[in-house]
Amino acid sequence: MTLAMEPDERQTRQYACGCCDAPIERSWNFVHRDGNAHAVYFANSYHHRDHPHETWIDVILGTWGTGSTEDHVTFGCRVGPVEGSPQPAATLVQACMDGSGSDIHGVQLSREDGLTHPRLPEFWQVVDFVLANDPDVNRHLYG
Repeated sequence: MTLAMEPDERQTRQYACGCCDAPIERSWNFVHRDGNAHAVYFANSYHHRDHPHETWIDVILGTWGTGSTEDHVTFGCRVGPVEGSPQPAATLVQACMDGSGSDIHGVQLSREDGLTHPRLPEFWQVVDFVLANDPDVNRHLYG
């Protein structure tokens, strides 16, 4: 399985954090698998003033280009510092915790449902791909 994304299709926007007014950098894009649209990710990178830098990523898996969202399922994770590790780590969380969920997200999985979902390995593959290939996310967490 080969994952790819078109860098010039990546979208970005900046918001202010509701808790500390620090910037939130949001990026999103399609991830293609073997040349076909496979997933869409939304990554919110937080620059909290009194908390460590972290990125929250939602990934929608499903069929694209049909006009239907019946098979869409969304996973969420937090990537950031964890005790005892010099590198950021990813933790599965409730999808769309920022309130962004809509029809396109399909089923928004809780952490518990995500842990047992058959598409969980696909989700982690997309997250690993985003961490390595989205320049804003990569810079925020590893730069």
